[in-house]
Amino acid sequence: DVRKMHFLLRGRAFAVFPGGFGTFHEFFELLTLIQTGKVRPLPVLLFGRAFWSRVVNFEGLVEEGVIAPHDPDIFHWCEDAEEAWAFVQRFYEEHPAPQREQSGPPE
Repeated sequence: DVRKMHFLLRGRAFAVFPGGFGTFHEFFELLTLIQTGKVRPLPVLLFGRAFWSRVVNFEGLVEEGVIAPHDPDIFHWCEDAEEAWAFVQRFYEEHPAPQREQSGPPE
């Protein structure tokens, strides 16, 4: 939907915390858009490895051949804000963000 596309176009990183169906929907849609090249790669921070590893078997998805072995590299496991921020900083040192063009006067 339009809301998600604006969110993805403006975001610089995405933090995903343990949640239910809505969280899963947003998270997997984000992964799919990055995986298929529809949006640029962004830092996707997956908080709470114990939760996510228990509820989603990413290794099993690779073993079943439904995702590529490198697809889990789209996201980064983290447990706290300091770890997440350090990853975002490293990400943008290695992948500088494209300059945004201003299409009109500032709001």
